[in-house]
Amino acid sequence: MSKLWGGRFESGVDKLVEELGESVSSDCRLAPWDIRGSIAHARMLGRQGVLSAEDVTAIVNGLEAIAKDIEAGRFSWDPALEDVHTNIEAALVERIGDAGKRLHTGRSRNDQIALDTRLWLRDQLDAIDGALRGLQAALVNFAEAHIDVILPGCTHLQHAQPVRLAHHMLAYFEMFRRDRERMRDVRRRTNRSPLGAAALAGTSYPIDPESVAEELGFEGLCANSMDAVSDRDFLVEFCGACSLVMMHLSRLSEELILWSTPMYGYIEIGDAFTTGSSIMPQKKNPDVAELVRGKTGRVYGSMTALLTTLKGLPLAYNRDMQEDKEPVFDACDTVQLCLAAMTGLIPTITVHEERMASAVREGFLEATELADYLVGQGMPFREAHAVIGRIVLHCAKQSIRLGELSLDDLRAFSSLFGEEALRLLDPAVMVDRRDHPGGTARARVQEALENAKALL
Repeated sequence: MSKLWGGRFESGVDKLVEELGESVSSDCRLAPWDIRGSIAHARMLGRQGVLSAEDVTAIVNGLEAIAKDIEAGRFSWDPALEDVHTNIEAALVERIGDAGKRLHTGRSRNDQIALDTRLWLRDQLDAIDGALRGLQAALVNFAEAHIDVILPGCTHLQHAQPVRLAHHMLAYFEMFRRDRERMRDVRRRTNRSPLGAAALAGTSYPIDPESVAEELGFEGLCANSMDAVSDRDFLVEFCGACSLVMMHLSRLSEELILWSTPMYGYIEIGDAFTTGSSIMPQKKNPDVAELVRGKTGRVYGSMTALLTTLKGLPLAYNRDMQEDKEPVFDACDTVQLCLAAMTGLIPTITVHEERMASAVREGFLEATELADYLVGQGMPFREAHAVIGRIVLHCAKQSIRLGELSLDDLRAFSSLFGEEALRLLDPAVMVDRRDHPGGTARARVQEALENAKALL
């Protein structure tokens, strides 16, 4: 137990307890936000007449000097002092004397750490929003450059219908758009100040938590002092939002990995975002995409760890909550690293348009179009579905493609087929017939691109 509040104890703690209880090795990264919150707290105590103007000046100057030392790497962190707060406070007392001991008036480490975490997370949410926007911009640029490339759209990894490559990539734009919305929702609930809750019941000092909240840019105060110090649902929500980002990144990674294999041959990822083999000189492995895919489970694990830590805690603060930071820090770092990696990878992709065009001719992608044609001629859809199924079976047995059939071949299955049915077998015609909001017609994809650029 830190010597700063050891009066109740006749002896020091066991070394093992000290090792178990220290958190400064991880929470030292909160130092800039801890100092920012302490400066705002000190100024408020001065305005309220709890501290003298001289004490406030000494505290603020001392904290600002400590902040500079930390930034420059000159500050020495002592695990025996447990956490970031106590290390900074001990250094402040050493520098300015008794005035430093008065800083903690009217607050507890319980509301202090809740404040630090909210301040830190708010900045990380802004950074992640910017990173998501950067990835969206990369996707838009890629889509715009390949708007006339058509590839097989799939369900169940089976060829289904032709789509524009731009339309396919803009699907991820929409996923990351929702991720940004979720991050903003988390920010709104995070942006409440817990300062003033003290240990759990508030404080008898004449504090003004509203002014501190305003100075620190919060939208308001936590409404209940016990809730303010005892819940970390905003961190769980953040880890959940990060998990969804990673899920979307993992799906994108999986497709890029598949597309870069010789079996697909759709794309080649640039040298800067691939690696070679230690034994096979011909290999060009999509390691960056694989690592992003692999790190997804790590972020899921952070959310599970945090939920497990919190699930059985009675009100109010419990020391278990010290375990909230490492998983949250790791999730935050992992998401930002993976977003940066994928944003860098996308522009390096070379698209093999001829391979995609060839693949569109495989797998009977014209089948739905021909069924829709028969419906347009008055045939009920279920009957049309069966007719086209028989045509596909015929082609499969003869090892030919739908596009190789003549009008007479089609009419052997239904007299409703006319000359215009043959025109529908052109992939460009097929995609442009999907001319509705959210469709893959060129005009609609161009519209989506313009809307995406306006959003960015």
